[in-house]
Amino acid sequence: MRRKNQYLTSVFLSAALMAPMGALAMRAPQDDHERHEQEEREHRGKVYDRDARAYRDWDEREDRAYRHWLEERHEAYMAYDRLDEKRQREYWKWRHRHEEHEEHEHQ
Repeated sequence: MRRKNQYLTSVFLSAALMAPMGALAMRAPQDDHERHEQEEREHRGKVYDRDARAYRDWDEREDRAYRHWLEERHEAYMAYDRLDEKRQREYWKWRHRHEEHEEHEHQ
């Protein structure tokens, strides 16, 4: 009987010690999800400029510039985020050249 009690005690003690480690292990996916959600909130309304390695605001001004780029190329409108990586880079190269021109016009 004593041996059975020792066995049950060790099982319960092991379970009690393992429970907190199991709870900690389960938090990682939730933390990753929360981190991803935070990044999404921070970058909403932003697009990534690979050449500049920076997020840029996508506002009315940027949308006008993008539509102007499409017009110059005689292309129908397509949402920026639907462009492939090569065309996005082409846009940003064009945008950087015209950004300097815009700054001189507004001074």
